[in-house]
Amino acid sequence: MTGGLLAGLGLILASQATRLYHLYLTMGVISGLGWGLVFTPMVATVMAHFTRRRTLALGLAFSSIGLSSFAFNPLFQLLVEKYAWRGALLILGGLSLNIVPCGALIRPQRRSKAPAKVDSETGSSPVSVLRRISSYLELSLLSERPYVTYTLGITLLNVGYFVPYFHLVAHSRHAGFSEYQSAFVMSAAGASDILGRIVSGWFSDLGHFRLIHLLSAWTTLAGVFIMLLPLSSLSGSYSALMVISLLYGFCSGALTSVVFVVVPLIVGVERMMGALGLLQLIESGAGLLGTPLSGFLKDVTGNYVASFIVAGSFLILGTLTMATLPHYFSCTDPPPPPQRSSLDDKHNGLHSELEHMTSSPSSDTNHRV
Repeated sequence: MTGGLLAGLGLILASQATRLYHLYLTMGVISGLGWGLVFTPMVATVMAHFTRRRTLALGLAFSSIGLSSFAFNPLFQLLVEKYAWRGALLILGGLSLNIVPCGALIRPQRRSKAPAKVDSETGSSPVSVLRRISSYLELSLLSERPYVTYTLGITLLNVGYFVPYFHLVAHSRHAGFSEYQSAFVMSAAGASDILGRIVSGWFSDLGHFRLIHLLSAWTTLAGVFIMLLPLSSLSGSYSALMVISLLYGFCSGALTSVVFVVVPLIVGVERMMGALGLLQLIESGAGLLGTPLSGFLKDVTGNYVASFIVAGSFLILGTLTMATLPHYFSCTDPPPPPQRSSLDDKHNGLHSELEHMTSSPSSDTNHRV
């Protein structure tokens, strides 16, 4: 709810901007912080409320993101034409404020008595505060090899993942296709992305393969299709470019349904919230590097061939990194991580509710899916 308030407030303030740095502060800092506060709790809430078909639930949730992204460009263009850019930002800010009542509709679960115990047992000294912050942020995960390996793999994946979203249209125009044809390539990839999220979630919950193996397969295929994007257009065939874009969109959507569901299998349910936030903090930094690198390679070479080949290589490198996880080549998931010691348990107040929500007690079965 706080994230929705900040996201809407930033866009509303941006509509009154008179300088470029005003947009940096409003849309960049305020709205950016708001959307960051929205995404992680959204993922954790979906994962916490579903004990069966969790991957499918997350895929459906992510498909709504794809649908809104698919509709955003024509909607924003329509608003700009009718109300100018200030009016368009004002309306988008109002729409973003709807996240607040959506958050209010999430029914809270019963909370254990752990938080009260935390407040009574911890002091206000700087050392105690730092220990509590470190515990809530799960910084201790950075010393555990499985989590570090998985985070590194996802970080490498993120370097190349967003490149087609930024440069596929420009590449299509550079290859000689019309503006309409270029825009339709991206729209088609976005549509297959939505389908991939749903199909991947459904297939993952069948349990035929380990989630980490499915993630590796989708990531590798997405990397290969990114590398094929420029090669398909070099021949001047619009059909080939469309087919490769559809396959890329499907695989890129499919991997997003799995990437977060693997986290509790590595760190355990108890530390899932902190682990998700820490993972997204690290991988987002890598996502900022991919598109400037792609643009640099285009400036150096004069086309996007090297840009897409390098971007796809980062996804394949991410798969190879995940292959070094312990028990990766086993056909069954390893045993869950051991619970933390009692010394650490007094700091898990923020996670006790999440643990209760995913423990699937018999008294709560009517609220499960």
